[in-house]
Amino acid sequence: MSSTVITNPIIWADVPDIDMIRVEDTFYMVSTSMHSMPGCPIMKSVNLKNWEIVNYVFDTIEDNDAHNLSDGKGIYGQGSWASSLRFHNGTFYVCFSCNDSQQFYIYRTRDIENGTWERSVINGLQHDPGLLFDEDRVFVFSGNGDIYITELTADAARIKPDGIRQLLLEGEREGMGLRIEGCHAYKLDGYYYLFFIDWPRTGHGRRRELCYRSTELLGPYEYKVILDDDLGYHNKGVAQGGIIDTPSGEWYTFLFQDHDAVGRIPCVLPMSWQDGWPVIGNGGKAPVSFDANLPESASKPIVISDEFDYEENKLALNWQWNHNPDNTRWSVTARPGYLRLETGQITDRLVLARNTLTQRTEGPACSGNTVLDLSNMKAGDHAGLVALQSGYGTVGVQAEDNGERYVVIGMNRGDGGMETVEKHRYEGSQIHVKIDFDFRNSIDLAYFYYSTDGVEWTPIGRPLQMRYTLDHFMGYRIGLFNYATKQSGGYVDFDYFRYSK
Repeated sequence: MSSTVITNPIIWADVPDIDMIRVEDTFYMVSTSMHSMPGCPIMKSVNLKNWEIVNYVFDTIEDNDAHNLSDGKGIYGQGSWASSLRFHNGTFYVCFSCNDSQQFYIYRTRDIENGTWERSVINGLQHDPGLLFDEDRVFVFSGNGDIYITELTADAARIKPDGIRQLLLEGEREGMGLRIEGCHAYKLDGYYYLFFIDWPRTGHGRRRELCYRSTELLGPYEYKVILDDDLGYHNKGVAQGGIIDTPSGEWYTFLFQDHDAVGRIPCVLPMSWQDGWPVIGNGGKAPVSFDANLPESASKPIVISDEFDYEENKLALNWQWNHNPDNTRWSVTARPGYLRLETGQITDRLVLARNTLTQRTEGPACSGNTVLDLSNMKAGDHAGLVALQSGYGTVGVQAEDNGERYVVIGMNRGDGGMETVEKHRYEGSQIHVKIDFDFRNSIDLAYFYYSTDGVEWTPIGRPLQMRYTLDHFMGYRIGLFNYATKQSGGYVDFDYFRYSK
């Protein structure tokens, strides 16, 4: 077998709370997607290095006012949190909790790449669940600080009425900013292994990875800190994840790291076993690059350019909507070769606009641009390109009552509404807009431009100081938007989206 060099991060983009499995020679990964729809992306790889998006677990979680952005708040920072992915007896399972609905969701499919998912919903939260199939029994481990074990029915669809349901263990309290959470559970060679993160205020004062183990399901458990390292990046701990083996018997751990505005980025590290304990890296030091006994493969982009040439009204898997879309008001077939976004519900701010179509941004730097046909905008419409997080920035066009149009750069003024940073009269019927993102060494600046021809670019406004904030709990995304402030039914056609990094 050929070898491959794995360099961290494996994806320099927001792919947090990862869980991985291997089925024969293929690795699969799931990630948190929160308010982005479709959600729970499924990615696959043959070498733990090059990943491609192959499916989503759901198109929507719930069809309600919050998920449809019509409650005045949305589900920013909520939706689907840390997912657990497992394969058992020919069936794939994904489970997660939603803080907004206070429910625990379990999805099942026989075909993880192309299949549809059957779901079960259980009232109450199972925070950061870790699913474990133990012969003919099924358990989920969950919690923050106080870790609980809950037994499920054999099909993992319900809580087992007479099953185990109790406090399992209590994490350290003294000196902790964040007690143990983010469970990943395994049974190997007679041991139950539970992997967690915590975040002490003492020592390095960063997130770290812990392993608890016991020969008995219900304990007692002993534990060790197995990684306390930042890969040389601003004391940001590399932690929260689990372990995976390869067909040739090598072991690796998969974790993620907070990387400021770009988001939480996944890493893979070599692992060995000593006296039944996992040992990461070399003497507790995480390597940036290393050789793995895994095959090389072609790299598939996580973020793509798109000319919007589609045979059917279905977008590439790289795109996600900000919250549930209104599927009656977007199309890539109404005008072939264009994405049409028609305005629907009236709003006064971008963060409450439906049908904002997004992709991730990537480090160390990236850029996206598009061109809009403005001919069918109505008075009060606002369309363009957004750097999307709570502290958003937009560049685009506003249509006024008198038929005039203005090129505008806007930023969140602090309450979700938009501060107009700069505004100029614009005469053309189409406009090119561009955003450049710079994440190098946490500069975290976005720059905005417009153009009449897509060749000569005019900077507009000031750079946006991007910040990762927990109210959105997501790295910056780049998005195409069109929303109405006065009347619905106007539309904008986007000819393409072109991306580079």
